[in-house]
Amino acid sequence: MKKLCLVFGVLFLVTTGVRMAETQTLYIPTPIDKPVIRLDPALDSIISTNAKVEVVKRGFGFTEGTVWVQHGKEGYLLFTDIPANVINKMTPDGKVSVFLDRAGYVGPITGVEMESVGSINDNHKDRGEPGRRGPDPLYRQFVNIGADGLAVDLEGRVIVCTYAGRSMIRIEKDGKRTLLADRYEGKRFNGTNDVVVKKDGAIYFTDSYGGLRYGAKDPLKEVDNPAVFMIKDGRLTRVVDDMPSVNGLAFSPDEKYLYVNTGGSGNSIRRYEVQPDGTVKNGQLFFDLRKDPDKSFGYTDGMRVDSKGNVYPTGPGGIWIISPEGKHIGSIRIPEKTSNLTFGDADFKTLYAAGMTSIYKIRVLIPGIPCHSCSAPQ
Repeated sequence: MKKLCLVFGVLFLVTTGVRMAETQTLYIPTPIDKPVIRLDPALDSIISTNAKVEVVKRGFGFTEGTVWVQHGKEGYLLFTDIPANVINKMTPDGKVSVFLDRAGYVGPITGVEMESVGSINDNHKDRGEPGRRGPDPLYRQFVNIGADGLAVDLEGRVIVCTYAGRSMIRIEKDGKRTLLADRYEGKRFNGTNDVVVKKDGAIYFTDSYGGLRYGAKDPLKEVDNPAVFMIKDGRLTRVVDDMPSVNGLAFSPDEKYLYVNTGGSGNSIRRYEVQPDGTVKNGQLFFDLRKDPDKSFGYTDGMRVDSKGNVYPTGPGGIWIISPEGKHIGSIRIPEKTSNLTFGDADFKTLYAAGMTSIYKIRVLIPGIPCHSCSAPQ
């Protein structure tokens, strides 16, 4: 069933598992001939400079939350499509099905509710300005009513940042939803964004303003500031509160460090020392993407770490590769603004990138870190 809603001049589709390609002209970005940018010889052991970015599937609204699940011979990619409000499941052959419908906002779909649910985004095409020739015919706006970051816990259950739903939930093996948290000290989250799971089962997630129409100035804002929270042994703790904005998360391979990036407001990454009880301290600037003269569009959003400790944040132009020592050693150009990434396939040497309307992939030489409940093919 499909419903068309007009909210503040923004036309979007509320549907069950439909992709944006069914409702708009398919946007096909220009391929990049040489996507791997080598800035340091250390890159040679990480990715071949001849590696190619391949399109796996096109036609989505705003892809996010990529995570690879490998259970023996069965492996698949999960990712969110935020305006479609679904979590999709994609098998290695590129077949896509709906893993979870209404993954973010689950309330009524009426003009009243939809005036305040979720932030408004666009596809970064030219919308036109007074005195100019007009907008790009492919320009689109949409409302972020869906979920965002995803992770897999120690039992193979999917953890979801509901984003517009302003909560953290867990999808049980039978498909039922369990609410993990939606408030801190009685105040409702503003837009849960990204999530990682530690080896001991602790869940870390960021809360930003993404679930609110007017961001930090929204009258529905409750939690005072963006922060990183931890759910451990049924207890919710705020572990990072010294950043003006928070977005992507990743652990170092030994889990001694937690990386947190700022998103678009600061375009930088901080690194914290993880304590025995799971809290963190001694936050330090790890890398500032603004210090490198890359004027391409993009910013820190999703982030991953490979098995050697190299950090892969999204950034201007696509994906940046930063050594454990904090040196920018190379980049991977993606044809669209990149929001998230994950390592996948059975050997975890394929880097999957969520590029707004498409899912891309590229082969690398160093594997990523599998989810803690994942198992390699026998």
